[in-house]
Amino acid sequence: MNDDVQDTEEKEESLFEAPPMGEQERMVEAVLFASAEPVTVKDLEARMPHGCDAAEALVHLRKRYEGRGVRLVKVGDAWAMRTAPDLSFLMQKETVETRKLSRAAVETLAIIAYHQPVTRAEIEEIRGVSVSRGTVDQLLEMEWIRFGRRKMTPGRPVTFVVTQDFLDHFGLESARDLPGLKELRQAGLLENRPAPGGTPQFGEGEDEPETEEGQSELFED
Repeated sequence: MNDDVQDTEEKEESLFEAPPMGEQERMVEAVLFASAEPVTVKDLEARMPHGCDAAEALVHLRKRYEGRGVRLVKVGDAWAMRTAPDLSFLMQKETVETRKLSRAAVETLAIIAYHQPVTRAEIEEIRGVSVSRGTVDQLLEMEWIRFGRRKMTPGRPVTFVVTQDFLDHFGLESARDLPGLKELRQAGLLENRPAPGGTPQFGEGEDEPETEEGQSELFED
């Protein structure tokens, strides 16, 4: 009886043959091209006909776009179509005027990215100064960071982690692709002189610590 049921299921599945891989590539390409946000393999397969293999289609499509003006890139656990980095200058007329992140915001964001999941107290310990609520709140509003799991320590403090939007903005597949200490120093995010013990510290040379009452602005004018 079980064999009969299995044969019936196989016959039903055989009635819905998957489209050729070339057609599956076109489907994936269409969805990614029209989507403003990165799309996961699961979401792709939910839109495609029965039996499609979105993961394999992505592999073929990624190779097809190598060297082109548009690339297929992985963002976290999702995929997106993005302009080739060396051609980004062509988009300058289409971008809006941006403002530079304040030093406090950059340091807070960098600490979260490199130490996630990290609590507010741990951020303050690394920076050596208090973290204003305004800085954290605005990073949350930008959707570059989000709340992580609470730590299994007294008080169960909440942690912070970076988001997929953060990875997408900086063209990173995962937090493992973040630059090393040398690149951070060149970007001005770390002091060139080492702190006692040889460990670079965030926030060296700041005049006054930030406080919850005196919230610093996220952006500089």
